[in-house]
Amino acid sequence: MVSNTNPTPADIMPLAKVMARLRDPETGCSWDIKQDFASIAPYTIEEAYEVADAIERNDMAALRDELGDLLLQVVFHSHIAEQAGHFILQDVIDGIVEKMVRRHPHIFGNGTDRENGRIRWEDIKAAERAGKDDDSSALAGVAKALPALLRAEKIQKRAGRTSFDWPDMDGVIAKIEEELQEVRDATTPEEHQDEIGDLLFSVVNLARHLKVDAEFALRAATAKFEGRFRAMESMAGGDFPDLTLGEKEALWKQAKRQHDRL
Repeated sequence: MVSNTNPTPADIMPLAKVMARLRDPETGCSWDIKQDFASIAPYTIEEAYEVADAIERNDMAALRDELGDLLLQVVFHSHIAEQAGHFILQDVIDGIVEKMVRRHPHIFGNGTDRENGRIRWEDIKAAERAGKDDDSSALAGVAKALPALLRAEKIQKRAGRTSFDWPDMDGVIAKIEEELQEVRDATTPEEHQDEIGDLLFSVVNLARHLKVDAEFALRAATAKFEGRFRAMESMAGGDFPDLTLGEKEALWKQAKRQHDRL
C-alpha cells in the first residue's frame, strides 16, 4: 500500500546528509570513511541483483527496501566523487535527466513518431558513442563487468547493427552443432575452456534470434533444477547421498512429474 504520510515531493538530500555524516573524516564511521569506488563497486552490483530478485519474487516490501539500498550506492559513489573533486550528486541527477530527454526527442521534442522510439533511442546512443574519440568501434561502451551472458548478448546485438549477423536461426543452430563437436574434439583443459566458451556464446546467439533473454532463461532453468533437486532430497528423507544412481534417477523422474504439475 502506498503511504500518504509524506505527500511532499521525494527528497534525496536527507540520504545525502546521512552519507556526509558517515564519511566525515573526524566524526564519521571508520568503515565508510575508508571505502573507495573500487571497494564499493561489488556492493553496488550485489544490490542491483537483490532488486532484480525482489522483482522476480513479486515482493514489493523487499523491492522498496532493496531500491533504497541501491539508491544508497548512488549516493555513496557520488559523495566519494565529491570529496575527490570530480562531481557532486546534483551533477549525477542533472546528467541522467538531460540524457533521458535527449534520447527521447519523440516525447520531449517536436517529433510525434512514438512507434519508432526504440529505433531513435539506439541511433542516438550510437551517435553519442561516435562522438567519443576513445573508441570508434560499434562495440564501444559495453561494460566489461556485466554478467557474461548479458555482455555476450549486448556484443552480438551491437555487431548485428552493422549487419554482421546470421540471417536466420538455421545458421546459428549449425554453428552450435559445430562448436559442440569442437568440445568433443578438445583434449586439454585449455581447449575445453576455449571451446565451451564458444559453445556458450553460440547458445546466447540462438537465444537472441529467438528473442529469449538468455540470462533469465538460465536463471529459470537453475531454479527449476533446484526445485526438483530439493524435492528429491525431501522424498529420500535424508538418505539421498547414500542412494544408488539408479535410485536417484527414479526420484528425479518422480520429482520432475510433481514439479511439472505445479
